[in-house]
Amino acid sequence: MYETIEFEVKNHVAWVTLNRPEKLNAFNEQMKIEIKESLKKAAADPDVRCIVITGNGRAFCSGQDLQSVNEDTDYGEHLRKYYNPMIQQMAAIEKPIIAAINGTAAGAGLSLALACDFRLAHEKSSFIEAFIHVGLVPDSGNMYYLPRIVGHAKALELAILGEKISAAEAKDIGLVTQVIPHDKWNEDVTAFAEKLAHMPTKAIGLIKRYFNQSWDSNLQEVLGKEAYAQKIAGSSYDHREGIAAFLEKRKPLFLGK
Repeated sequence: MYETIEFEVKNHVAWVTLNRPEKLNAFNEQMKIEIKESLKKAAADPDVRCIVITGNGRAFCSGQDLQSVNEDTDYGEHLRKYYNPMIQQMAAIEKPIIAAINGTAAGAGLSLALACDFRLAHEKSSFIEAFIHVGLVPDSGNMYYLPRIVGHAKALELAILGEKISAAEAKDIGLVTQVIPHDKWNEDVTAFAEKLAHMPTKAIGLIKRYFNQSWDSNLQEVLGKEAYAQKIAGSSYDHREGIAAFLEKRKPLFLGK
């Protein structure tokens, strides 16, 4: 069905796997289109309650395939046509998205990881803001997400110096959620994803929505949005199930609705 990615749904988790291992999963136009389409499919599927993006081979994503651009390429138009719609699709999804970073995440590949809600890093993975090394600036949402995740000063350091950092260093600065050893990689990524998929994902979607909006809101506006969101969450099946499970001293069975 896809040329550059693999897509499957297992136990309420949609797995989107970048599949150009011979190119270190570098982006070409087809891959960007297919990622966006697969995410749209996962967002619309009521059986999907969590999404994982990962890569085949030894890289997560090495960024743009430079063989697919030339001196006549309009980079601004290229972003508007291919990268921006993909990142906007991710931002609109009210389901948890995990980047399972199995290897190198560089340039726009790092941007892809930053646009996810959680970043799980293989112990041998690495991260690099590679744009500066070819005289470009970070893109694909990188300038939005990176300073919000690691802070303004550290984001400037990473973007301007362009130095590679290890998984352990990424964890220390808050760039990744968890570092996973090689021999537990598949097991721990699956467990993390399936844990999220069985949480009250309607509430998770509301949390994502209003956390994102809080950056452009004052306290009074946030208080109003919290009240609105809590009304929705309080009317959900999962809230009723959570209360019932608490009173009955049992584990809740959340359905994401």
